[in-house]
Amino acid sequence: MAEYVITYFGGNPPANAEEGAQNMNEYREWMASLGDAAVSPANPLKNTQTISADGSMAKGSASEMSGFTVIKVASMEEAMKIAQACPFLKMGGSLEVGELMVMSG
Repeated sequence: MAEYVITYFGGNPPANAEEGAQNMNEYREWMASLGDAAVSPANPLKNTQTISADGSMAKGSASEMSGFTVIKVASMEEAMKIAQACPFLKMGGSLEVGELMVMSG
C-alpha cells in the first residue's frame, strides 16, 4: 500500500457560526470514515509565507494551499474516491491527490 497526500486549496469561509459548525461536523464524519487509512488526517496551515526563487519573501500562500491529509490505501483510484467524498469540496474548495514517493538515503 502507498501513502497519498490530499491537498486542500481555496474554499469559502462559512457565512455564519451555524454553517461553520455544520461544515466541521461533516468534516469530522468524513475523517472518521477513513478509519485505518488515515495516516495524518487533519493538517490545516496558518500564517503561510512564500519564498520565491529569487529569495524574496511575501506573506500568504502563492497557491492558496490551506492544508493536507495523508492516507494509506492500495491505489490512486481508491485515494481519489476518498477525496471525492471530502466535504471540503462543498465549501468551494478543490483537492489535489498525489502519491508520496519513497526516497532512498
